[in-house]
Formats: sequence, C-alpha cells, structure tokens
Amino acid sequence: MSRMGDVLAGFHAAWEFESDSMLIRYERGIRTPKLFQALGERRVPLEAIAGVTLTRGRRGTVVLRLEPRPGADPLMEAAAGQLKESGDPYRLVLPAEREVLAEYYADELRSLLTESGPAERFLVEPPKGPLSFKAYDGKATFDGRTVNFRWFWTGASSAKWKAGDQTFSVGELNGVEWRSPEVFEGHLRLLRRDAETSGAQADQDPAAVVFGLGYGPVHESLPFAAAVLAAVRTSAPVAAVPAAAPRRDPADIAERIRHLGELHHAGLVTDEEFSVKKAQLLAEL
Repeated sequence: MSRMGDVLAGFHAAWEFESDSMLIRYERGIRTPKLFQALGERRVPLEAIAGVTLTRGRRGTVVLRLEPRPGADPLMEAAAGQLKESGDPYRLVLPAEREVLAEYYADELRSLLTESGPAERFLVEPPKGPLSFKAYDGKATFDGRTVNFRWFWTGASSAKWKAGDQTFSVGELNGVEWRSPEVFEGHLRLLRRDAETSGAQADQDPAAVVFGLGYGPVHESLPFAAAVLAAVRTSAPVAAVPAAAPRRDPADIAERIRHLGELHHAGLVTDEEFSVKKAQLLAEL
C-alpha cells in the first residue's frame, strides 16, 4: 500500500494511512460539522472496513467513502442510518482535480481489505467518557458504568416526576434506541434487559429523554448513545444493586416539592401519590 504515514487531506477531515488501520482526523472550524469536531479523531482498523467507494460529489468534488462492516462501529450502530450525508464521518470530500489521487488510494485500500459481513464485536473505539448532554426534559450523564437521568421541572412530564430521577447500570441494559433530534419525536431510550421494549411515548417513559430545538443535538446525544451501547455490549448482565440515595440540596428538594404540589393541585397527581412522593423527597434531605 502507500507508505505508512501518508495523509490524504480533504474538506473537514484528513485520512492518515497506517499498516493495519486508518486514522481519521477531523478539522475544527466554523464550517466543520459539529459531530466531526466532537469526535476529534478516530482510528479505524482495516478489519472494520468492508469496502471503499469513489463517487462524484457536488460542486466540483469527489467523495471517498469507507463502508464500515455492520456491527463494527458503535457510533454507526447507534445512528442506525439516520445521519445526514454531510454528517457521515466515513466520507472524505476532495476537489475534483484530485480524483486520480483519490482513485489510487481507493484501489490501494481495496487490495488490503479481507473482511466482510457483520462483525462479531465492535472494532472501532467508542467516544470517550464521561459524557453528558441536556435533553428537553432532563440532563443525561454517563460515567462509563451508569446512566443517570435527572429531570427538569420545566420540561419533564408528570409521569417522570412520579418515577423520580433514574439511574441505570449498564448491566441492566440490553441496548439503546436513538432517534435523531433532527426529526419529529427525537429521543434517547434505554432498553432494559428485564423489560419488554416500552410502547410508551418517550415523554412518558422514565427510561427515555426527549429532544427538542437545541436540546440533545446530534454531536452530543449520538456519541453519548454510542458510548452507552458499547458499554452494554461488553458488560455481562448483573443484578441491580440499589444505590444509596444521595443527599440533595434542600433548595432543590423544596423546588421539587413545590412542583409536585402544582401537579397535585392540577389533578395530575393523586392524594396518595402526592403524599408518597413528598415523603420520598423529604427522606433525601
């Protein structure tokens, strides 16, 4: 193949060729897609690539694209085909006058590819944690072992307030469902091992956070979903161990009780539910 360390630079990214992998470095700039900036760089083993294509692009460009094997990259598995073409991290757009050079690298790559079909495990490293993002109805955090959803009183439904803030160990999960924030009803849902896939709307499901305008953007929520998915795939099922309830800020508890009272006054929470939840909140002091 081309010499180790050869670099092919295009718009927004550059491919560095190594003996058994490719290092994709993404530019940082106002015109670079935010997802690329969030990823920074990615090392893609050649065994994770099924093929490479070269096509004519728009406005005097050509496009090299790596075709990752199904199941090889947690980011693409989580995206499930929902990324826009301009946000595809496996595309390299070059000026049309570099088509001959692009074709040379495409042929060189094809000669080295020996794997095809679904991968048995993830071969591309997931985004690094800890990760977090703000959804419309709560804040999601992931430290590599547990996912936490903390509800916002301004956006969370009464169903989520009744359930309370949520903590999920990766051992409790079976997968992740990501629906792009760029479409209607975008959300991130955690799929639990001990429960059937919920038929509830995401805004009513305590195992999901919903997106909205400016909430849960692709460059934040997709790497988050990919990191959780990768952790789930490499984690053996474990019995859930109830965590000790953390001590909360009294002002935060008071605000939650006030909001609970509003739900109760509006008839969205019964007398019994109000009493039980209020007692739970007071116990966290």
